[in-house]
Amino acid sequence: MALLINLRLLETKNALLKGELAAAELDMAGLDELIRVEKPLKYDLEAQMLDGSVLAQGNLMLDLQCECARCLKPFTHRLELTGWACHLPLEGPEKAPVANDCVDLTPSIREDILLGLPQHPLCRPECGGLPRKTTGKTKTTGRAGAGKVAASAWNELNKLKF
Repeated sequence: MALLINLRLLETKNALLKGELAAAELDMAGLDELIRVEKPLKYDLEAQMLDGSVLAQGNLMLDLQCECARCLKPFTHRLELTGWACHLPLEGPEKAPVANDCVDLTPSIREDILLGLPQHPLCRPECGGLPRKTTGKTKTTGRAGAGKVAASAWNELNKLKF
């Protein structure tokens, strides 16, 4: 069920909205291959009428199921929108759609969540990525402390006689 605010109730007093919005209502499936929304959005909002519009403000929290962009390890990223505010005009060219004396906050919430998604999700900032395999032959140099140096693919190609 969408997050609806009854405009008739707002005419008399402010509305306190606290609860959860199902992940399916956010309609965010398939937006990013590294981020999935599986858990519900938790909200704690206050809505009020303000000069022919609705003002909703409060906090939103959503746990995202992510895969690290470097090592592909699954992890949970908590997206918190504290001090979130939404102004929905009820008149004019940008007025919010009203159905059965209710206005829906879900599209505005979805848009702000999309803006808050991590661009490059990492399990931890210092993640080094997948372990690197050593390929090709290695050679050692006569210098002390130089250790093994991986042979370049170009060196192998330079050995070919045409």
